[in-house]
Amino acid sequence: MLTKEQIAKRIASELKDGYYVNLGIGIPTLVANYIPEGVEVILQSENGLLGMGPFPFEGDEDADLINAGKQTITTVPGSSFFDSAVSFGMIRAGKVDLTVLGAMEVSDKGDIANWKIPGKMVKGMGGAMDLVASAKNIIVAMQHVNKAGESKLLSKCDLPITGLGCVKKVVTELGVFDINENGFELIEIAPDVTVDEVKAKTLGRLVISNALITMSV
Repeated sequence: MLTKEQIAKRIASELKDGYYVNLGIGIPTLVANYIPEGVEVILQSENGLLGMGPFPFEGDEDADLINAGKQTITTVPGSSFFDSAVSFGMIRAGKVDLTVLGAMEVSDKGDIANWKIPGKMVKGMGGAMDLVASAKNIIVAMQHVNKAGESKLLSKCDLPITGLGCVKKVVTELGVFDINENGFELIEIAPDVTVDEVKAKTLGRLVISNALITMSV
């Protein structure tokens, strides 16, 4: 199965030159460390930064430079800082080409639940709802099952919905899934993972691509 870093590295291969990209909290933040050589993208953090760099080395942290998940980060030459109004103006105007988000559940119709578990205290929605409503493309980076071993790729999300029909692709420790009219289409499978294992851990509609390949990690 893939590690969180390998999931992030696979998603980084989706980045295209010139993209404006927003990275959500959790596994998505790791994507900043794996931007392919020769590809120039501008990472946007919804707390007010364009030009986010990779995570700093230990000892080089600047407590004033953080991402939306309150992790210390670096900046790249030409980066800029601004307030939340400008940041969400960019997002709502559709200026973000790709958003990478974590999720607690994703449905085979592309619905996503990633902000609240009923009964547990949360500080608020954050920027997730704006991002899923406005981004041109959304990829989810997530674990395939929860701590109880239950599938998080479902026919219908049970948790409060963040957005409907917005997720295009999901990358988990088991493989890469496109979401289309047939549900979850397995297009790449992790090394040493079997199709039967993927089927057993996926509750939503699942089809296996005729062009299925083993992921290069």
